[in-house]
Amino acid sequence: MKGKSILKVPGGKLLKIFLEYDDKIRKIKITGDFFMHPEESLDKLEKELIGLKLDKEIILIKVDEFLKKKNVKLFGLESKDIVEGILKCKNSDY
Repeated sequence: MKGKSILKVPGGKLLKIFLEYDDKIRKIKITGDFFMHPEESLDKLEKELIGLKLDKEIILIKVDEFLKKKNVKLFGLESKDIVEGILKCKNSDY
């Protein structure tokens, strides 16, 4: 299945996610007008998410671990916003 979501983070930036999934994430593209430093970390995060079960807690733990382990900073959104965007993809047609 495919889904997409667009999320305007309160007081923050725009987050767009394109997702291919079954019960797990098969392919994901995260875009928007937020910032991530270092910038190349976004591609690496997407790769880390492949194969994860579409579960709020599992995804949040993975995103938080990735940010901490790689010393990545988000500007304009938080890890919970990425998770919300991913899960919203399940309720959309793409």
